[in-house]
Amino acid sequence: MSLDQLLELPFETAVAALFAIVLCRTNGTYWLGRGVAAGYGKTRWARRSRPGKLRRARRLIDRWGPFAIVLTFLTVGLQTTVNFAAGVTRMRLRYYIPATVVGSAAWALIYATVGLAAVELVLQHAAASPWAWGIAAAVLGAVVVRFARAVLRRGKSGDASAVRVDEAREHTAPEERNIA
Repeated sequence: MSLDQLLELPFETAVAALFAIVLCRTNGTYWLGRGVAAGYGKTRWARRSRPGKLRRARRLIDRWGPFAIVLTFLTVGLQTTVNFAAGVTRMRLRYYIPATVVGSAAWALIYATVGLAAVELVLQHAAASPWAWGIAAAVLGAVVVRFARAVLRRGKSGDASAVRVDEAREHTAPEERNIA
């Protein structure tokens, strides 16, 4: 289905088509990631890896992954990476499926309203002035990279302490836990 065909559809039909397309795409990426993880599990590198680190990564993905997945639908360029990572870490489907449904619905609504108009505008202006759009894309990319580095630097100390707390809870006897 081309962009012109989507623009000619009634709004509800366009939203439904976009929703179906993005839901299939994200789930396909997730299952591709799971397949890669299954293949990796049969290699000699997997036998040498540390299972404790993988368990911690999976706990973090289960905890924060659904939020990350929903938020990637509001960005450009992160959906594939995050959905693939969710598959590689084998994020539980009870968390993954609702997150992709919510994110896909939001994406379809946004894309069917302002998204298609923005894409059409970008294509028209890019044809007239490709250098201006190239410079704008480079500036935007630099801003995104700078922001991501700042978030990663701040997140390293917070993630480590959250994992330590989770590990402490696992190694504490149930009667010693402070359950309110």
